[in-house]
Amino acid sequence: MANEKVTDWSTDYDIFDSEYMKDPFPIWDELRGKCPVAHSERWGSSWMPTRYEDLFKIARDIEHFSSRDVLVAPSGPPPEGEEELDDDRPEALRDYQPSAPPITSDPPEHTWARRLLLPPFSAQAVARWEPETRELCGSLIDGFIDKGRADGGGDYAQQIPPRVIASMLGIPKDMAETFTAWVRGFLELGLTNADLQNETAREIFGYLWERIEEHKEHPQDDLISYLLASEVDGQPVADTHVLGTSFLLLLAGIDTTWNSIGSALWHLAQHPEDRVRLIAEPELMPVAVEELLRAYSPVTMARYVASDVEYNGCKMSEGDKVLMNFPAANRDPAKFENPDQVIIDRAENPHIAFGVGIHRCAGSNLARMEMRVSIEEWLKRIPDFHLEDSDAVTWAGGQVRGPRLMPVVWP
Repeated sequence: MANEKVTDWSTDYDIFDSEYMKDPFPIWDELRGKCPVAHSERWGSSWMPTRYEDLFKIARDIEHFSSRDVLVAPSGPPPEGEEELDDDRPEALRDYQPSAPPITSDPPEHTWARRLLLPPFSAQAVARWEPETRELCGSLIDGFIDKGRADGGGDYAQQIPPRVIASMLGIPKDMAETFTAWVRGFLELGLTNADLQNETAREIFGYLWERIEEHKEHPQDDLISYLLASEVDGQPVADTHVLGTSFLLLLAGIDTTWNSIGSALWHLAQHPEDRVRLIAEPELMPVAVEELLRAYSPVTMARYVASDVEYNGCKMSEGDKVLMNFPAANRDPAKFENPDQVIIDRAENPHIAFGVGIHRCAGSNLARMEMRVSIEEWLKRIPDFHLEDSDAVTWAGGQVRGPRLMPVVWP
């Protein structure tokens, strides 16, 4: 069924459909008017709200909609005869059930787990990483500017977040390509390939556990050491919790932001008037970043239906998924005037690209900084550019949407 053509998006949607990943906006418009909370049995039973009001309400109803499983497709069991981690894994991980707190936790664990992350991801703390991010962007551009062409996705957007989050975690930046492959293996390709996802998870958890052991022996000024030194109710944070949170930071800190940067460049490549204005009015950049986040929100999270519940006439069963389609909510004409138009000086912009409620993204300040700096540095060096071939652009989707291959050229 997963490979069959969709004939009715309201009762049989497929978020992995190639056309949906490339251009989902008309589908969302249709669903808002026809069936604002669609249902599908593809990839497990799930529901997909598309209106801002519904997304907002469901996100705040943590009693019925749990965050215990935030993947938009079932992860599936490990390969037959294997456990979720290798048999030779450290003894401390033998009974460990992989998680990614606070995003995969509900209160009360979520409350203290999220509180731990707020200080290192405050606006003031994130500012520490701006010079390094700016230098990184410049060095990447140095590598291709004389060629007059580049892959705006693979050569630029994809390269920035892995190195920034590696610096923050205190792990080697020269493994950026490996980190990117892991992200794709777990959050992109792995969503429809359980074997690949499980194998990728084993590799990530194994690698991070080794780094945690190293940090215990040699503490540094980084996030892993910060988490290891933290206490909750007078007790040290468990090493396995540090592992799960590091896993979250590595994956979420890479995939979401690289897609946001890529989508922003995709837009600017086609709208010279916006490029000209941002260069002439640099003070407009923070507002423009918010609008680009609204228009090209990358992330769809899932909620797990904790018990049978009826929402707006939809009878949801325990174990169903609700796909929190924040990107669709941010294109809702009932909330945003001219929602399909990118207005880089949009004054009223209550977008929920970072989610809403208790699970609102703790790393939003970092994402905003990386987006702003990456666009500023690109426009500073390459003010006039365009897509080489719009049909050559490829898109990833499902959990996180954004351009993968994006050839751009300039004079």
